[in-house]
Amino acid sequence: MTIRDLIEGKKEWRAHVARVKTLPKDYQIVYKEIQKYLFKVGPVELTDGTGLLAGIVDLFEEGAAEKKGVLEVTGSDVAAFCDDLIKDSKTYADLFQESLDQEGNKDTKKGTDKKK
Repeated sequence: MTIRDLIEGKKEWRAHVARVKTLPKDYQIVYKEIQKYLFKVGPVELTDGTGLLAGIVDLFEEGAAEKKGVLEVTGSDVAAFCDDLIKDSKTYADLFQESLDQEGNKDTKKGTDKKK
């Protein structure tokens, strides 16, 4: 990652935050909770710019323009909404589990090799 990438990423993030701040308050509150949830769960593509989060803002902007309440857009279970968004995404927990599985396979193979 170059300095240029960092600067561009920072500009992109600031523009994204500015969009969030233009949403109605109830949308902002739910967006921040979604953001916290996604940062905690950790879908890997969150590190690839603001794509997923920008898509949520797009959806929220459309809902606000149509005068819908935020829960009309997400449904009453916001966590389920988030899980549905990332259901096919790899998370850091998935990557960690894969690395543990690989280590376990290596250890099993070493144990088998020593018995020969």
